[in-house]
Amino acid sequence: MKAVTIHEAKTHLSRLLQRVQRGEELVIARGRTPIARLVPYRESERELGTLTGLIVRMDQSFDDPLDDFAPYMAAEDPR
Repeated sequence: MKAVTIHEAKTHLSRLLQRVQRGEELVIARGRTPIARLVPYRESERELGTLTGLIVRMDQSFDDPLDDFAPYMAAEDPR
């Protein structure tokens, strides 16, 4: 993976994007510190709404304190 400086990225953005479009990954660095990575855009494999009907709803008592933890809980219930 080739690293380029911020100055080089600003100056040659179009050329760098062409390389990325061909499948290359580039790192943009400030000095020797990597700060960003340019990667080819890929469509998501998951479609919105694909979990419809599969989402489980939590019971109303889901967040209630457990009896086993009563000794560890504060004397007053913050609710």
